[in-house]
Amino acid sequence: MAVEIRDLTDADVPGVVALSLRAWAPVFASFATVLGPGVYRQLYPDWRTAQAAAVERVCRDPAIRVRVAAEDGRPVGFVAVVVHDESHDEPGSGEVEMLAVDPAAQRRGTGARLLQAGLDVLRDAGVRLAAIGTGGDPGHAPARHTYEAAGFTALPLVRYYRLL
Repeated sequence: MAVEIRDLTDADVPGVVALSLRAWAPVFASFATVLGPGVYRQLYPDWRTAQAAAVERVCRDPAIRVRVAAEDGRPVGFVAVVVHDESHDEPGSGEVEMLAVDPAAQRRGTGARLLQAGLDVLRDAGVRLAAIGTGGDPGHAPARHTYEAAGFTALPLVRYYRLL
């Protein structure tokens, strides 16, 4: 089946939210392992509800452009990008806010195609510098591979947590 990359429609939002939760379940499992149960529960007491709300908010934000990978009309992945204005810390830049591919559709190049579609949106808007953030945990290894294969340069950052 051919995967079509197209703009998000309102009818796509529930499917995009559902696939994002399936796609990011291994990431949150990785967080739980890396952070330990106490810190993990403090940071993510109900990650599914919070993540669903965040994805829906991004999909409905008029300042964010969302492209969908669809197979037989059904979303199997999405990318959300935003163009930063000149008041941003990185003027002339844009960012890939979110990218996810349903696990059933992974390992077929869909993530790379979505990433390119998002970069095309940014380039067409005159963006000179594209940024994307991801985790250094094992659950984000496939994302890091996709971004590095697309030519992104990593700037390692570390964020520490401690329960008090």
